Amino acid sequence: MIDTMKNIEWLFFDVGSTLVSEEKPFTHRLHEIAEAVNEPSETIEAKILQLYREKKKGERVLINECGIEKPRWRSEDEELFPESYTCLEKLSKKYKIGVIANQSPGTVARLEKHGILKFIDVVIASAEEGIEKPDRKIFELALSRADCRPENAVMIGDRVDNDIIPAKKMGMKTVRVKQGMWKYWEVSSPEEQADYEVDNLNEVLALLE
Repeated sequence: MIDTMKNIEWLFFDVGSTLVSEEKPFTHRLHEIAEAVNEPSETIEAKILQLYREKKKGERVLINECGIEKPRWRSEDEELFPESYTCLEKLSKKYKIGVIANQSPGTVARLEKHGILKFIDVVIASAEEGIEKPDRKIFELALSRADCRPENAVMIGDRVDNDIIPAKKMGMKTVRVKQGMWKYWEVSSPEEQADYEVDNLNEVLALLE
């Protein structure tokens, strides 16, 4: 463990593209957008990728621009990243584990289905709480339920805007996991810079174990 991570009691994880891969439902949505606008999937993927590079949620922007109905997000196709189980299993022996996530209803049930709920002490999900990241209140709620001070907590997530920036403002340590489409976000200011950047959860484990 790195010295700057001493005195840490709680680790808070995002869910999508952090603990859970969204590649399959994202691909489904991409193909449905392509069908709706009658363009090749490769063309739509290139447009979406460019929008992510511009720090925009690519598929949402494209759906709005094209004036089409938003395809259903197939959460049932989400898969646990191969490293997630071992990462949480090992870290839960040393830290309390929490989740702070913008998710559709049923986050606890999905975490149970993935087999990792047993490692998690607090789940704060936007659908159930009525607030969502990057609102400061959702972080305050998580810290309150955990009875944890910001300086004793780490936020681990894939999104600079929803995870890193607000958690830093709270005084939490931050770890950016460069997975999913948000890995294309290029940091352009000090407030966007996480304390640590990693490429997967194996590196999170190495950082904190």
